[in-house]
Amino acid sequence: MSRVEVKKTYKLYIGGQFPRSESGRAYPALGEDGTVLARVAQASRKDLREAVRVARSAQVGWAGRTGYNRGQILYRIAETLEDRDGAFVEQLMATGSTKRRATEEVARAIDRMVWYAGWADKFAQVFGNLNPVAGPFFNISAPEPTGVVGVIAPDDDALDGLVARLAPVIVSGNTAVVLASESKPMPAITFTEVLDTSDLPGGVVNVLTGRKDELIPWLADHMDVNAVDAGGATPDQVRRVQEGAVHNVKRVVVPSANGPAQSPYRIAAFTEIKTVWHPKGL
Repeated sequence: MSRVEVKKTYKLYIGGQFPRSESGRAYPALGEDGTVLARVAQASRKDLREAVRVARSAQVGWAGRTGYNRGQILYRIAETLEDRDGAFVEQLMATGSTKRRATEEVARAIDRMVWYAGWADKFAQVFGNLNPVAGPFFNISAPEPTGVVGVIAPDDDALDGLVARLAPVIVSGNTAVVLASESKPMPAITFTEVLDTSDLPGGVVNVLTGRKDELIPWLADHMDVNAVDAGGATPDQVRRVQEGAVHNVKRVVVPSANGPAQSPYRIAAFTEIKTVWHPKGL
């Protein structure tokens, strides 16, 4: 007996839940040959504001966890990603990747998440310092998370590009509002299903699918966003982010295309160095 295939509806990921866009809009995710693979929620500015709100509410609790615990959760994400590697390979192949390239990309994403998990309880020792001062004081500098970070994921390498941008942001205690690949959104939303089953608190990562040209101005201008990783933005979009950043002095990071994909300096880019003085002998 023939049956009708149940097509999956790809939604947003906000606050640990999977809502539809408040606007009710959707757009087609297309395969390499132009066939419609699925319908994906098209986020609005109201969805973005809600994502920023829940990211802010989750940030204090996430930053308050020990580095060891955050590392455990990132490692759990890698474990769950490994369990679902076949689904990601199929999705990447549907959007034009060969099986070999897709398999390699999924493996890189898994290994990259493990690599950053290992830094969770170590980066503070590398970038912090006991500073020499003239006086009977200890002067100690330590990195702290910036806060809420907007992440503009690249359109190509829809899975590994997302992980490479996201992992160094959240490992230090930041929360993230991610604008997923516009042309290849399915791996990003499938990745949120991995996050949802990996002990990651709701609101730490929020993923929006939709039109970047529509969402980037609202992300850039939002007064409660502390920094933006514009690694997946076009030059015109980067300029728009930089223009919006002046309103609350957002940090804008535009990684070099030739720079390393894995580096502790990517973690440091979204931290602030705080210094305290303490009298000796007390």
